[in-house]
Amino acid sequence: MGRSLRSGRVMKSLSPPNKRAGRADTGRRAAAKSSKQPPKKTSVSVRKAKKEVESSSESEEADDHEESSVSSDSESGDSGEEPEHDTRRQPPNQADEDSSDGSDNDEVAKAAPSPLKKSAAGNESSEDSSDGSDDEGHDDGNQNGSKQGFTDENADWLKPKKKASLLDSDDDGDDDDEFDVAAGGDRSSDDEMEVERESRLIDEEMEAEKEEARLELRRTITQNTEVFHLPTAEELEDDEDRVVPPSELRARIEEILSVLADFKNRREAGRSRSEYVERLAADMAELFGYLQELVDYFLSMFGPSECLEFLEASDKSRPLVVRVNTLKARRKDLAAALMKRGVRLDPLAPWSKVGLKIYESTVPIGATPEYLAGHYMLQSAASMCPVMALAPQPGDRVMDMSAAPGGKTSYIAQLMRNKGVVIANDLKPERQKATVANLHRLGVRNVVTCCYDGRKLGSQMRNSFDRILLDAPCSGLGVISRDPSVKIQRTIPDVKRCAHLQKELLVAAIDSLNHKSKKGGGFMVYSTCSVAIAENEEVVNYLLSKRDVKIVETGLDFGKSFASLFLLCYIADLPRRAGKPGFTRFEHKRFHPSLALTRRFYPHVNNMDGFYVAKIQKLSDKHKGEEEKKTAAAEGEKIEDSAQTDADKGSNKYDNKSKKKKGKGGKKRRDNSEDKAAVPEKRPKISAPPTIQVPSKKKSTNAKMTKPRRMRNTGM
Repeated sequence: MGRSLRSGRVMKSLSPPNKRAGRADTGRRAAAKSSKQPPKKTSVSVRKAKKEVESSSESEEADDHEESSVSSDSESGDSGEEPEHDTRRQPPNQADEDSSDGSDNDEVAKAAPSPLKKSAAGNESSEDSSDGSDDEGHDDGNQNGSKQGFTDENADWLKPKKKASLLDSDDDGDDDDEFDVAAGGDRSSDDEMEVERESRLIDEEMEAEKEEARLELRRTITQNTEVFHLPTAEELEDDEDRVVPPSELRARIEEILSVLADFKNRREAGRSRSEYVERLAADMAELFGYLQELVDYFLSMFGPSECLEFLEASDKSRPLVVRVNTLKARRKDLAAALMKRGVRLDPLAPWSKVGLKIYESTVPIGATPEYLAGHYMLQSAASMCPVMALAPQPGDRVMDMSAAPGGKTSYIAQLMRNKGVVIANDLKPERQKATVANLHRLGVRNVVTCCYDGRKLGSQMRNSFDRILLDAPCSGLGVISRDPSVKIQRTIPDVKRCAHLQKELLVAAIDSLNHKSKKGGGFMVYSTCSVAIAENEEVVNYLLSKRDVKIVETGLDFGKSFASLFLLCYIADLPRRAGKPGFTRFEHKRFHPSLALTRRFYPHVNNMDGFYVAKIQKLSDKHKGEEEKKTAAAEGEKIEDSAQTDADKGSNKYDNKSKKKKGKGGKKRRDNSEDKAAVPEKRPKISAPPTIQVPSKKKSTNAKMTKPRRMRNTGM
């Protein structure tokens, strides 16, 4: 018996080595694959266990058969006869595989020291047996023409493999894993790599953005195509009884603006544009707290969208600006001193060499030692522009007609370097106290203050100054951010009253200006802190019709002339132009084309107070209105004289004819005294406008005057 077992082992060792190595590799790959398979695939393990039992029984039968064959061979060998090969037996390779599987299972079962190792060994043996059975089934399928692959309920995640592919290389296991994942097999989040997780999150974000963009596009199309319905009279009456929230007012304003932008497609049937504009004005007045008439006036000046921007910017505070007094300090030194005190500041703009913009300060700007020493003056950026446009020179005679509280007057003296003379005039003595205090603090020594009515300075100081600055009193519609009371205290009649006063002051200022100045004078600057056209363009246009003057460039187009400065302003997000040009037409009014040379500053455009600046040059002392009246009166007197002489001549001729007729009839002639008495006396000359003589038309008659035709004499 022992001899037969040894001979059986010898025959097993004589089996092909490649076949045994392939079977061992296949077993290892199957074990590794079984460790990676999901836990839910339990039916395969059950089947493999059944196959293991069957294979073990077959291996035992094969061992018994081998023992019997070995014993017979030994007997035949002893007898000297060669064993005959039975062709009916199974192929040797198949027998070897079965015997090898059985022996491997026996060895693994004997070597298992514990139940845990035994179970692991059992799994490996089951894998080998299953692979063997699969290979057998594959061969039988090739012979019998049956279907290839797995047929159990887990076939959706198992990949059928051929026997040849299992023996190719050791890398097939990795490919199987990749195929299982690609086929939809379950993979835990722990196995997901960081790159894959980030990629998946990015894809999800992109999908969400696409969905949001699609919804936004649909919403935009809906908003641009839908019709906005104005509130009815009943709805407006309901709104009067309740407080409409600002969010609702703003939403309605935006809807009306969108309708006005595409009025043809978005308007409601039966509604006119004026109805939308009226509703818009009412909502704006209620939202921002203005009088209705002021909002209507702004809408007539700007478009609906720009009017909304102007109202919003007027509610925002402007940056705090200080002007460095170069009579006592330099801007660099002053900035360093203020920064040491915790002030955060920047230069105002490239066009100003003396301005500083204050962002934040830990100390009061109007109470620092530098302020008390007169190193700087609190002054807005817009109020510096009129003085820059005037450009006073050292040694000039300059007058500031409305000087209080002295900001512009001190800037003029600073540009003149305390040389020449500056007359600071103001109507109210109480306001001049602040002017005198600021001039003393800033170290100004060439200013004379006075209190006169500016409307009378034209006759009292005729042709006395080289340059004049008139910052006229106005309604203050450009500085609403500093004085919100303007919203409810100023009305359109107030604006017209201010315009009337401004016209009188402007004419008086021109009369006080000397156009024959040897220092290149004859210039004046008119400015207001209002955006109303009635106080700006209409006033200047009135002056053009009354005096011999012309509008010149203000010199404030610094952002338009120099490319480097333009680029710097663009980078720093500063205004690239010194305001917008003035109006040349407004509603039905038409102004002089030269008013386009004037400049306007707006809060929503320049981030400055609303301001208007016009520079005017006096050409002569002629008064256009008075000269026209004098010429018209002289022409009227001449016409009256000629008409009177013609009447006298006609009466004398008639008297002479009547005397001749009476002489022929034998009647006595009248005395010369009676003739003289009959002649009418000459009337005193009265100045009157010339009369226009209209030629008299002949009366037309319906009857037609026709001459009879002459008959020709034919000689018959």
